[in-house]
This record gives sequence, structure tokens and C-alpha cells, in this order.
Amino acid sequence: MPIDRRSFLTNATATLLSGAIAAPALAQTKPNRKTYVVPPEHQPVTLRLRDKFEEGQILVDPNTFSLYWTLPKRQALRFVVGVGKGDLYTPGTFHIGAKKEWPSWTPTKEMIARSPGHYAQYANGMPGGPSNPLGARALYLFTEERGDTFLRIHGTPDPWTIGSAVSNGCVRLVNEQIEQLYALVPMGTKVVLYPKRSQKA
Repeated sequence: MPIDRRSFLTNATATLLSGAIAAPALAQTKPNRKTYVVPPEHQPVTLRLRDKFEEGQILVDPNTFSLYWTLPKRQALRFVVGVGKGDLYTPGTFHIGAKKEWPSWTPTKEMIARSPGHYAQYANGMPGGPSNPLGARALYLFTEERGDTFLRIHGTPDPWTIGSAVSNGCVRLVNEQIEQLYALVPMGTKVVLYPKRSQKA
């Protein structure tokens, strides 16, 4: 069904218009990265938008865990994503200021302060690779005022976390899907992270 601008910012309407996206049930034990299969409902789909959005933008609706890559003729490619947990999600308008394949990762000072037992060991960074939290590709979100915001749209070595609010603020996709998106998105692309229902527009 079509999606319009207002749908991103409403409660039940957004879910109904974009199609309900159920988060996968997290197992009691950590799934096996080699054998985990992304469920069909978490695969990319092309849909029609009710309103006309400029082609070549990224729109993220955290309320339905959806990322939209806008296409011509009111079409969009929708990916299911993971988003920032609690108040770590930051809505706003950004642009792609950098792109990296198999990027290295360094936790922010805020992340280390929140959970030193988990993040302090990586204070000097982690090289890119299959176990890196940023996964196979990363799109870096910038603003004119701040430059690098330290927010990313990136892959993940933990694909079962897609469809949930689990990250420290970034938007995450399955590795195969961030590779697909990465190839489509040029530098300078506009990115809009819409507010969560509990956040003011």
C-alpha cells in the first residue's frame, strides 16, 4: 500500500501503510552467524509511495524499522533495519559524508562511559572484518554544522538483531543488504531519520 510523508510520523498508520514488520524472536542463546537465515519478511521489497519524494534519498522510519531508498515514479526500495535503543536514536536531516568498505570501528567516549566492561577494550579501535560491529559497509552521516555526527548506516555481524531497537544510535542492515544499498548511494545523498513515536517531530 502507498506511504506518504505523514505516515512516517503517525502511530498505527505508519505500521499499516508500510506493512507490519515483526521483529524476529531472539533466541535464548546467541544464534550461529554461519547458519542464521534472514526471514522472508526481512528481505528488501519495492513499494509505491503515496506522496512524491525526490529520487535518491534515504528515509528511515524507526517505528516500523524501515529504511527507504527513494526511486523514480513514487517507488521506493524498503529495507528492514535495526535502530538506536531508547533515547540513543537521533532524528534529523543528514547527508552521506563518507563511505567505507569493511570499515574499522572505534566506540565513542559515550559508549565506553555507558558500558566500559564491553567497550573499553576497543578504545584504540577494531580493524574491519567479519566480526566488526559495522559489518561489510558503512555510510557516514554528516551535517553542515557538525561534520561527522558519528552516526552510521552500516552492516552487522549479528543479522538476527535486525527489526529491533538495539544499537547505540546507528542504523544497521544485514551485511548483504548494506552492500546492495551502498552500491546505490552516492556521496552527498540526503538522509532523513524520522522521530520515534515518543519523540517530537
